[in-house]
Amino acid sequence: MFESDGEGVTPFDMTIQCIRNVYTSKIISSDRDLLSVVFYGTEKNKNAADFKHIYVLQDLDNPGAKRVLELDQYRGDEGHALFRETFGHNADYSLGEALWACSNLFSDVRVRLSHKRIMLFTNEDDPHANDSAKAKLARTRAGDLRDTGIILDLMHLKKPGGFDISLFYRDIINTAEDEDLGIQPEESGKLEHLMKKVRAKETKKRTVARLNLYLNKDLSLSVGVYNLVRKAYKPYPVKLYRETNEPVKTKTRMFNGKTGSLLLPSDTKRAQMYGNRQIVLEKEETEEIKRFDSPGLFLIGFKPLSMLKQHHHIKPSQFIYPEESLVSGSTTLFNALLMKCLEKEVMALCRYTTRRNTPPRFVALVPQEEEVDEQKVQIAPPGFHIIFLPYADDKRNVDFTEKVPASQEQVDKMKEIIQKLRFKYRPDSFENPVLQQHFRNLEALALDMMEPEQAEDLTMPKAEEMNRRLGNLVEEFKQLVYPPDYNPDGKAVKRKQASDGQTEKRPKVEISKDELRSHVQKGTLGKLTVPVLKDACRFFGLKGGGKKQELMDALTEYFSEQ
Repeated sequence: MFESDGEGVTPFDMTIQCIRNVYTSKIISSDRDLLSVVFYGTEKNKNAADFKHIYVLQDLDNPGAKRVLELDQYRGDEGHALFRETFGHNADYSLGEALWACSNLFSDVRVRLSHKRIMLFTNEDDPHANDSAKAKLARTRAGDLRDTGIILDLMHLKKPGGFDISLFYRDIINTAEDEDLGIQPEESGKLEHLMKKVRAKETKKRTVARLNLYLNKDLSLSVGVYNLVRKAYKPYPVKLYRETNEPVKTKTRMFNGKTGSLLLPSDTKRAQMYGNRQIVLEKEETEEIKRFDSPGLFLIGFKPLSMLKQHHHIKPSQFIYPEESLVSGSTTLFNALLMKCLEKEVMALCRYTTRRNTPPRFVALVPQEEEVDEQKVQIAPPGFHIIFLPYADDKRNVDFTEKVPASQEQVDKMKEIIQKLRFKYRPDSFENPVLQQHFRNLEALALDMMEPEQAEDLTMPKAEEMNRRLGNLVEEFKQLVYPPDYNPDGKAVKRKQASDGQTEKRPKVEISKDELRSHVQKGTLGKLTVPVLKDACRFFGLKGGGKKQELMDALTEYFSEQ
């Protein structure tokens, strides 16, 4: 583990750097996860069962800056020397006892864990070649881990002559039930490759919901719903008490404005303005209004895939996959439906209710066939994409003004430019530069770094590469479109509009007075947008304030007086 591969990087350095990267990513993405670091093959020992040559460096706990700084001590030549001085080396270890020590760490945790995983970093493909008793014990312990639901993954590193899994580890490691990654046959010689393997193992596929897909009243199957895309946000700041730095808990209480007495939840009611009247609702009535239907996907019918247009996109899609654990036979029925939809090139239209208190949506279930690469590794799973379809209210009729149409020669030249600049977009190739820099700044503060690492902005266009690809096409396009004396760098001269006299500029009102009066009488002013209401108030010389309710009240009062 401490011998260099000729490039100056030892397997131990790669392992420490990999663990460090996992710690820093967990601090950002899921700081409630529990992690631990255990060394085996050391001279000194420290563990609950007092096994020899096994040292628990860090117990199972949340990742933090102190743990990262502790790992940094063992990087590089100075770190190797500190490791030898602090822990020492001894090859007379037992892998079975090391696995037992890791199992004890899980047992000591009082909170319930959703999944347990041990990642074994090693470049020794046959650790107990001369001791069959220790080899048998290791296999037994690995079987015990499997029985208790602990997943054991092998992160094997490069060694001279190659790493042969079949000698020992093929019988040791196991995978989770929902994974089909299998054993990684290729050892890791680079940190990037090792990190890729670790990320693949640590990423847990979590369902957003488990629902029934109802084909009719008497026939249904169970599916799991997954989010394929989720927007990343900056984490919310945590308020701390100034003197102790402990998190502060906030409590909200309601008081009577006149008497100052504390109000209980049963003392308050909710009201909704409708037709200039205040409709008072009890708490039970409010909750009942929110309940639309029982959760699930309800099949309406089938339509050709060609009827789904790009402009129907309103939000990122979700993905469904059968859940055999809830309804037996779901996988068989799901596959039959998927195969038929692929064969006939149709999509299923459904009414989709995620939870009891969410309004139903019309969705299209678009079938996706399984894709595998040359090594028969799955790239895309089989299943249905849930495409959210727009309501009539989501679509607008936009009036386009007539412009001077481009000539066919200009269109052809622009097509050439677009063709030269085309590239295959992949979301994982572009990181949000603002988020990345934010997390690097936090990392620098937590780890007492002199200055934060600068994040590379991958969203910036590569001007030199674009110019090299295009050549003279841009200049040719300019000659076709712009007049000979046109200077794009020059300042544009504003044209003065001729007018007989100065007229007062009045706000543009997109709705007539009669329509406004009709909305006021029907109590449907709330359907109009705030800009329209503001323009109407300015047009009639009303002071309505900035809030929508104030604007509505001003217009309602104005039309009531007439």
